[in-house]
Amino acid sequence: MDSHAVPAETPRRPPFSPVVSLLTISAVWDAQLGTALKRVGLTTRKYALLAHIRATPGISFSELARRSQITVQTAHTAVRSLVMDGLAQDGTAHAGSASDLTITEKGSRALDEADAQLARLDGIFATGIPELADALRGLHEEPFGENLQHD
Repeated sequence: MDSHAVPAETPRRPPFSPVVSLLTISAVWDAQLGTALKRVGLTTRKYALLAHIRATPGISFSELARRSQITVQTAHTAVRSLVMDGLAQDGTAHAGSASDLTITEKGSRALDEADAQLARLDGIFATGIPELADALRGLHEEPFGENLQHD
């Protein structure tokens, strides 16, 4: 061995980051949900939008966008896709009028099937990591608490 050779350094692992861990876990479970929803003919976004529309028939595009954390323009585009797929309908569907968004029977069946798939995945998750499942309860409603400021 060359006496001037520098010994190889052992790669250092970065310190634990709960944010990176949550993003990693999220990516894994997002893929699982995406695969399950695809079998029902939905995407995660379509599932969420349909659920909001079913929960609040007649919901406005503005409110749907706010609840989904998307722009109103994106909500219009997404709903147009739902209507074209026969999953939702807009009773007024012309510019300048208040929307009257509802889901169709086909949309209701798709949501019921998607809900069953989600319940199956929730069961697997909660059984495998019950402490994390309990810790996550309610965080979707207030994910940032009072300590995180938006820049």
